[in-house]
Amino acid sequence: MTECKPQQLEFERIGRREIVAEFSGGDITSDAGGLLLREVELRTGIVQQFAACFTDYRDPELIEHPVEDLLGQRLYGMCLGYEDLNDHDRLRSDPALAVMVGKKDPKGEHRREKRDRGKALAGKSTLNRLELTKREVSFEERYKKISVDTDAVDQVMVDVFSPSASTSASPDHFGSGCDR
Repeated sequence: MTECKPQQLEFERIGRREIVAEFSGGDITSDAGGLLLREVELRTGIVQQFAACFTDYRDPELIEHPVEDLLGQRLYGMCLGYEDLNDHDRLRSDPALAVMVGKKDPKGEHRREKRDRGKALAGKSTLNRLELTKREVSFEERYKKISVDTDAVDQVMVDVFSPSASTSASPDHFGSGCDR
């Protein structure tokens, strides 16, 4: 008779929190494959480089979801097949996606607003503001305060995905980001 032993997969930590996939229950997700995408991001910094192409005019005292987290949430969501923003009202409570984004509180238990507790990630309204902000924006804008430098995004895409970048064995060769 074959003896099966449960196996674990260990991923990069978030602070002191261990990230372990096991097959014995607990918090269950069908999207754990996204943790592999997180590992790729930790080695390449593509999302980080992409985030550097944005200017955030929001009040820093009020920000719970930095631009890099918003972009990570949106990009990981799309990679997992959730292309619609309305999917994120449910996904914002998904601890696996929160781990992919790098949230230190993946269950959202310590959120500032009581109504947001249990939801570690941004909702569709916040992500919508990120996607629909005009190119020119300022501090005076009420809601849409995160602008993108599309030329810088184009340069990141060239740096990351050009044939010369993909021939290098060094993970640091994925471009310099959007240093402005």
